[in-house]
Order: sequence, then C-alpha cells, then structure tokens
Amino acid sequence: MTRARDIANLLGTNTNGIIDNAKITLDAAEVPNLAASKITSGTFADARIASSNVSQHASSFDDNKIVNDISTLAIRQASNENKGAYNTNSMYVDVFQDSSGIASHTTSARNASEYVSSVVDGDPVHQAISGMAVGGGNIAGVVTSDIDEAKTRAQNGGTGSTSSTTEVYNPFAYTINSSVSGYVIADLGASYVIEKMDIGKGRGHADARSILMKYHATQTDPQANGTAINFTNTTSTIKQYKGSQPNLSNFTSSGTADWAACSTNADGVICTLSGFTPFTARYISYKFGSANFHDNNANWSEFKMYRSNLSVNATGNFISNAITAPSSTSKMGAIVTYQDQAGTNTLNTDIVLQLSADNGSNFTTATMTAMPDFATGIKMAKVNDLTISNAGTQLKYKISFANQSGSKEARIRGVSLQY
Repeated sequence: MTRARDIANLLGTNTNGIIDNAKITLDAAEVPNLAASKITSGTFADARIASSNVSQHASSFDDNKIVNDISTLAIRQASNENKGAYNTNSMYVDVFQDSSGIASHTTSARNASEYVSSVVDGDPVHQAISGMAVGGGNIAGVVTSDIDEAKTRAQNGGTGSTSSTTEVYNPFAYTINSSVSGYVIADLGASYVIEKMDIGKGRGHADARSILMKYHATQTDPQANGTAINFTNTTSTIKQYKGSQPNLSNFTSSGTADWAACSTNADGVICTLSGFTPFTARYISYKFGSANFHDNNANWSEFKMYRSNLSVNATGNFISNAITAPSSTSKMGAIVTYQDQAGTNTLNTDIVLQLSADNGSNFTTATMTAMPDFATGIKMAKVNDLTISNAGTQLKYKISFANQSGSKEARIRGVSLQY
C-alpha cells in the first residue's frame, strides 16, 4: 500500500504514466550531455562564455592598411597645400615646409627645397672670377685679377667705407671713355651655386639706373642665351661707400633691379645682395643702364660672387617637437617619405627611425619596411604598432643618418606619426 501511494504521489493527476519535472531534483552530475537545443530561454553570464568561443567565428581585422593609407593621404595633402607641421588626436604630419616642427638638428639641416638631410649649407664663400669679357659693346679697362680696396677707392675717388680697409674685391670693371655701352660677362672657371654677391657703381653713375643680370652653366654669353636671376626676396645691404649711399631696390624675378642716384659723380658704393634664389652658373652677365652698360668719364662697376658652402656629414639626426597625445600612449607608428638623392640608402641602417612617448627621454628604435613609392623618385617606408618602452603623452620622433657622403645622400621629405 505504501509503495502504491508513493507512485501515486509522483504521478499526481497525470494519467499517462509520466512524472512531472517538478517532482524531480537533479544536480549537474545527473544531467550529462544535455543538448544545446534544449536551452531555449534565458541569458548566459559573460563569465560562462570563453573569448575563443566568439573569436573563432569572427574574421580577424587589421586596420594598419587603413591607417597607413590615411597617413599617406595626409602627407600628400600637406605637400600639395604647402602646409606647416600639424597634428590631430591620432596623427602628426610634417613635410618640412618650414622648420616649425623640428626641435633640434645635429649635423643636419632643413633645406629651403623642403627636405632634411645631413648636408649642411654654411656661410657662402668667395669664388674668384677667372676672367671677364665684354659683350654687345665696347667697355674698356676690364680688370680680372684681385685688386685691393685702395684701388677700388682710387677709381671712385673716395675714402669713406662701412667695412674693413683690407677687403679684397674681384674682379673690377670700369670704363675710361664716355658714352660706352654694352655688358660685361664674368667667368667663374667652373659651375657653382651662387648664393650671394657684391656689386657696385662709382663716379659717373650718379643718376638712377637699372641693372639686368643673367647666368648660364655653359653658354659664354648668358645675356643672349641665359636665364635671368630671380631677385625676388633679395635684400641689398650697403657695404662700402663714398659720399652718398645709394642702394638697390625694385628687385624682380626677371633679373632686374634699380640703382638709386648718387648725390654727385664723385660718389661710389658697393652693396651686398642676398636672399635671391640661388642659381648654378659659370658665366654671369651684367647690364648697367636702361638697356646697356652705359657710363661716362672713368666710371666703374664691381663684382664679387659667393658660392654655396655645402658640408656633407657622414652622420647626423634631427628630432621633432613634442606632440601632446590625448592619453597615455604605449604604441606608435609612422610613415616616412624619403629620396635617394645620391646612391641607395638602406632602411634601418642609413636611415634610422626612433620613437618616444616621454618627451625624448627614451627612444625606441623602429624597424621600417619599404612601401610602394610615394611619387616618382620619392620612396616611402612604414612601421606600425611599435611598442614604446616608456609610455606617456609627450610624443617625439628622431631620424638619424649614417654612411652619408658625396655618393650617398638621403633626403627626408615627410613624416606622418601615428598614435
């Protein structure tokens, strides 16, 4: 009877012989191999699902390609618009339009042509003129040898000076006849990059006159076959004078400028011209007057050329200004565009990139890999997700040069820093 009653209690009101679930208490050991299809409601706690259970069904995604493309576009846009260095919340770009993004140089320099290399241009040095010739007229008394300042003063009849009395000028062209016209041509003996010059006038050049100057690397008559000097942005500084101090003004890109008038025919002046666009030349021509070199009564003109003074350093580096990141940064990347101006530079040997997140106190060396060329003659390299040894918010990059010489020269054209 008792057993029958127990069975009746289990079945309850069921007449189909099935025991209700509510009548059964089970633990985990008593429910082996439960089919997942039986779980039809409820929510699993996050801790109950392994990350591998999710990631195994998701395709991996690498955003470096997108980041690199954006960095490349940023460099191109900055180059096209000639922009100065700038940054966003995740990127910094500098194409060296100016030096505003560079904190320091060590035997390196930014060039006006918007690149950085280990070639440093020092102060221009005097390049002696090996010969003078006359073109388009009859100019007498062309002197080709060095002459001291005393002779210069003898020609202009003066003794006043703003410079040392031991300065040497070379060469010296003057006329001894009245109403002489034409132009003179200076021969430097070889082609040089000219960055500065002295020119002067004296005695009969009392009135205001224009000048016209041209150059050529091989043609012996640049006045007829050469290119006009681009005098845009030229500054003229009076270096030596007697009496009044006329100066040059109204500089143009077509090689012209205007002399102011001297007070009297006995006055003379020599001016230093700088800031013009440097040019490569062996032959340089000079016209004086509205159309020609035109003087009267023992007048003179003086020329002195200064060539660039380039120094190629075997090693060097430059470091960027600090870029403030919005949060602590432990990984960085970069795109670098560069040019093999001479020879072939090896990434990570001849051109080395280092990144810092602690204001340059510690740098981590990157291993760059080559990318497709940025443009014709401009190469490109990248590094992504470089782990920085000392995390921080003050980001800097450092680029170093090695093994540079006259036969190997690297020019860094642009940097896009990723963070």
